[in-house]
Amino acid sequence: MIKTKIVSSLEKVFVDQNTEDFKSLTSLSVLKGERFSFQLIYEPIYDTSVDRILWDVKVDGALAKYITARNVINVPVTRACYPALTDENYLRTAPGLYPDVLQPLHYGGKVATSHGACIKSIWLEAELPVDVTAGEYEISVSLSSQHGTHTETLKVEVINATLPEFESFKYTDWFHCDSLATYYNVDVWSEKHWEIVENFAKAAVKCGVNLLLTPLFTPALDTAIGGERLTNQLVGVTKTGDEYAFDFSLVDRWIDMCDRVGIKYFEICHLFTQWGAHHAPKVMATVDGEYKKIFGWETDATDPEYTRFLRTFLPEFLNYMKKKGRDKDCLFHISDEPTLDHLESYKAAKNSVADLLEGYTIMDALSRYPFYEQGIVSTAIPANNHIEPFLEHSVPNLWTYYCCSQTKNVSNRFLAHSLSRTRSIGMQMYKYDIVGFLHWGFNFYQNCHSVDPVNPYLNGCGDDWVVSGDTCIVYPAQDGTAYESMRAPVFYDALQDMRAMQLCEKYYSKEEIVAGMEKVFGGEIRFDKCAEKSDVMLGIREFVNGLIKKAVSK
Repeated sequence: MIKTKIVSSLEKVFVDQNTEDFKSLTSLSVLKGERFSFQLIYEPIYDTSVDRILWDVKVDGALAKYITARNVINVPVTRACYPALTDENYLRTAPGLYPDVLQPLHYGGKVATSHGACIKSIWLEAELPVDVTAGEYEISVSLSSQHGTHTETLKVEVINATLPEFESFKYTDWFHCDSLATYYNVDVWSEKHWEIVENFAKAAVKCGVNLLLTPLFTPALDTAIGGERLTNQLVGVTKTGDEYAFDFSLVDRWIDMCDRVGIKYFEICHLFTQWGAHHAPKVMATVDGEYKKIFGWETDATDPEYTRFLRTFLPEFLNYMKKKGRDKDCLFHISDEPTLDHLESYKAAKNSVADLLEGYTIMDALSRYPFYEQGIVSTAIPANNHIEPFLEHSVPNLWTYYCCSQTKNVSNRFLAHSLSRTRSIGMQMYKYDIVGFLHWGFNFYQNCHSVDPVNPYLNGCGDDWVVSGDTCIVYPAQDGTAYESMRAPVFYDALQDMRAMQLCEKYYSKEEIVAGMEKVFGGEIRFDKCAEKSDVMLGIREFVNGLIKKAVSK
């Protein structure tokens, strides 16, 4: 009546596949305090006399109390790739249904099968406490109905070592408050909006985010020239005559929320517009009792009045953060993704405020080495397909990012990519001492230039703007919480891989660790070479765990 199999969390199960297409996952090892996932795939095998069957899902074993189960739901993909910008390792390039959303089990914790239905999978996730007892465990997962019980088992070894937290690594996935207000049809900074924002911030932390994009002013991102995004400005501004006054009460609330959910750092929104730093972002203020826009596309970046505004605002903001003891938790942006054509405009914009931000991190996503070489940017964030010149020059404190343009050979989170490819970023960042990662789309539910809202369940490419999977890594649930995609816990696994590799350095040299990983990998670990098969990616992590086990067992 049904076929079942436990498989890796790195597998994507498409509707036209069958159980035999996948290799069984029989064992794995983890560290104390680690989160790990696996899947149970199930395929109905019916005769025509049987219609729908509900199956109870049961997890048994000493680790069962740490395990939750979710359905893997397919979403329609109309743009799986840019046809001329693929490589041979895309899982698929055609439109179709692709597995991605992780939703709670329906039917009170059951799964349904029907005659003629396709193969599906259940995502099982264990979150181990740091005080779990080391040793060998067996997890059994059963599907039971009046037609029988099907049970699969997985052996898990918990190594007697605790997965450490990052000491300084930072991860931001841009958090779009306006998308949440629009999708849920609530007013910005209303009580309901704050509730939803906090729910999504919790989800971001679970994904590994520890640096949150903070909209002091409406972020000057993905907005058409002359267009506007929905105002979501935390700072209250009042202008009386030539004087500016600032109200930080909403910023207070933002910081309190971040403290509650576990955000450690604040990514201050860009002070100038994207793709060139030519203009001011939208800034709203109360002027003579009227709330209106005082800066925007019509304002040149180096306009004297906007410069005066920034030079009034930034000292007050920094003093406010100093009083809270949080000013050094702030990281600042000038403008996103400038090219060499924008070097002079970017430099001019930065110079208007650079002295005020001396001693603070100013960073931007940019991929042209002259920005760093000329000292215009001290903290560079090159894309992972443009990072080689920065590595060749041993640039310190190097970050990386990817987005819609990183399509060939490098790691990314497109739905058409293997999850092994997504997870590969962890070992790559470890080898090259990357200190931070940025992505632009935690929850961007809009189309190109933020002209219209889109439904991410139906339109994951922003109205055929980018490749599906680029715009978001979580989906909006009906109750105002976030559903993770499969890609979210897998990217978190990449971060856990880094943490395990850093732990391994307590016992071995980095050169020894990397050499061993490259032997399993089958070649040099580079940003343009990913582990495309789950066996390879899992094997690399098992090698690292084996080193740790050997060291702690002495």
